[in-house]
Amino acid sequence: MIKRKLLIVLTALIAVGTLFAGGSKDPAGQSTAVKPVVIQIGYENNPGEPVDLGIHRWAELVEQRSNGTMKIEIFPSSQLGNKNALIDQMLAGMNVITLADGAFYADRGVPDLGICFAPYLFGSWDEAWQLIKSDWWKGQMGLLEQKGLKILTANWIYGERHTITKRPVREVSNFAGLKIRVPNNVIQVKGMEIMGATPTPMPLGDVYTALQQGVIDGMENPLTTIYGNKTQEVAKYLTLDGHVKNFTTWVCGTQFFNSLTAEQQQILVECGNEAGIYNNQLQNQQSEETLAKLKAEGVEVITVDIGAFQEQAKGFYDIPEIKAMFSPGLYDTVSNAKAVN
Repeated sequence: MIKRKLLIVLTALIAVGTLFAGGSKDPAGQSTAVKPVVIQIGYENNPGEPVDLGIHRWAELVEQRSNGTMKIEIFPSSQLGNKNALIDQMLAGMNVITLADGAFYADRGVPDLGICFAPYLFGSWDEAWQLIKSDWWKGQMGLLEQKGLKILTANWIYGERHTITKRPVREVSNFAGLKIRVPNNVIQVKGMEIMGATPTPMPLGDVYTALQQGVIDGMENPLTTIYGNKTQEVAKYLTLDGHVKNFTTWVCGTQFFNSLTAEQQQILVECGNEAGIYNNQLQNQQSEETLAKLKAEGVEVITVDIGAFQEQAKGFYDIPEIKAMFSPGLYDTVSNAKAVN
């Protein structure tokens, strides 16, 4: 009798253990473990940058909220390839997420999103946050999904983009003759071209060597990215031109996103937004610290007359390729959508 009671108790404990382990039975009656959904996030930034730390926070939150049924694997420093290669992978249905901006989406069939990277479009970060809450933005997201891409989160500050060069840029005319690295998209190429420089598209990971070898004369990026890429070792003049207030988005393929359950989709999006807030706190904190580090490493920091740079940038909207790309009246539409009451 005692043995029978012990057997019943032991059987019950095993059943409870199996339940909490998330196990199931295959047709042969054998226990099977539930495999987590594994998502790869690849990006060009280096370990320790705010964006990288924000991604680690995203991964932690997703694993916690999903009780381990979702897992994010992290690949900084272009380990999975450049941005365009990653977007091609997600369009092919792979479980991949990467960082991308309006300028890249313009090249992927939603041209009006490129205006988000137009020089001096935003006067404040609040204008950017107002824009991503607007009906215009929602409409653009719908168009992007039709192209196979799903924005997961858009509240991440990438930083205010400045220019670091091997020759000083103290006024707009100093850009003439300088080969400046830009990401490989039409908006940023034309944005640098209108300032008088020669834009030279290349992956971020190639910039250091290209500066060393004289292939380029400078690059533009937020301070934390400039420092994380060790650009200050091969270029010593930093111009605080702040030509783009760069908020960024994290994107995956709609095919992959639609393969997730509604609960998994919610976890991925909500945790991405929370990690974005964390990233923004780090960006604000580290920008001032990074500027001090750059000065300490021998970089001359140049403050310029922003008004003169803004005036030069107005010609951006008259460039034939840009006029042909954007919808009529787009600047006014976006200006209204980003207006902060």
